[in-house]
Amino acid sequence: MSDRAPAFPDDIYESVFVVIPAYRAEAHVGEVVRGVLAVSRAMDVVVVDDGSADATGERAREAGATVVRHEVNRGKWAALETGFGEFLKTACRAVVTLDADGQHSPAEIPNLVEAWIREGADIVIGTRKREVGNMPFVRILTNSISSGLVSLVAGTTIRDSQSGFRLHSRRVIENVEVKTGGYEAESEILVKAARMGYKIAEAPISTIYGEETSHIHPLKVPARFLGTIGKMIAWRLEGSGRKEKE
Repeated sequence: MSDRAPAFPDDIYESVFVVIPAYRAEAHVGEVVRGVLAVSRAMDVVVVDDGSADATGERAREAGATVVRHEVNRGKWAALETGFGEFLKTACRAVVTLDADGQHSPAEIPNLVEAWIREGADIVIGTRKREVGNMPFVRILTNSISSGLVSLVAGTTIRDSQSGFRLHSRRVIENVEVKTGGYEAESEILVKAARMGYKIAEAPISTIYGEETSHIHPLKVPARFLGTIGKMIAWRLEGSGRKEKE
């Protein structure tokens, strides 16, 4: 990205909690944690080590993060839920999530914070440009299809539903009930939040792909995702969903 990220005083970042789900990420997680703290050391940073057999937790702790460990691998959404639990123990008003493999630039956290403040958003999605050369063609295709489906069911335009670089407000985490698991849960929370009237905004982020290994099964996950879309359509038609606490 060519645009300079906005700067905020530390008292803004004192309200922001950061969760990094990590699985076999020893090569990059330390750099990611240091990048977050370079934005502001006022942010609490928790790495959820999801049953890694390598030194993921050790590298994260050395870099300055608090580490919570799953003894066995439970999947990304389970790691995020554990991180959200740690977030809810604090007085922070928003939680930022980003991946541990270097695919997200921590220096762009201020882009999400700016949209949160400027637009009064409840969810801010870090949105990547879908360009051949920057993003693998298969990812462009799957991202376009899934984002279109999620937008249709959510009733609002969501251009990058697969982005894990997000900011959620506290009330979204407290009040939106996610019933699925795995990668499709990140789509479910968008649909349910939108249908419950929460504002979803986006912020531009870089498109970064390197040597990181995807843990997404090429056959099982698309099938589960389509199943989840069916469940969310049914949820929308029934008009059910957890209401915000008074």
